[in-house]
Amino acid sequence: MAVSNRKTTERRKQRVRNSLKKVANGRPRLSVFRSSKHIYAQIIDDGFGKTLASASSIDTDLKSSLKTGADVAAATAVGKLVAERANTAGITDVIFDRGSYLYHGRVKAVAEAAREAGLKF
Repeated sequence: MAVSNRKTTERRKQRVRNSLKKVANGRPRLSVFRSSKHIYAQIIDDGFGKTLASASSIDTDLKSSLKTGADVAAATAVGKLVAERANTAGITDVIFDRGSYLYHGRVKAVAEAAREAGLKF
């Protein structure tokens, strides 16, 4: 990744986070990170700086049932799992943090699966 591209990505991520902080009203943040091989989602309480629930395509619960960790099916499974773990932790309302990624493909699949599994955002 070129230096200018890295700066652009970081600025976009900060811009998204700053806009989320304005409308969060104390809700935890559902943050998504995607790499070329896996996808990760975690619910973060920014007030305390703690991760409340997390799921990824490398979890032992999911890894055996997935063909690969880098497709929409894996993202859907991660979204469902993070929503289930959030529900067991007593979290129902979150704010979605797409980071520097466009709301498309795997990121969108995580969000839609989490919504179907009971998270509100």
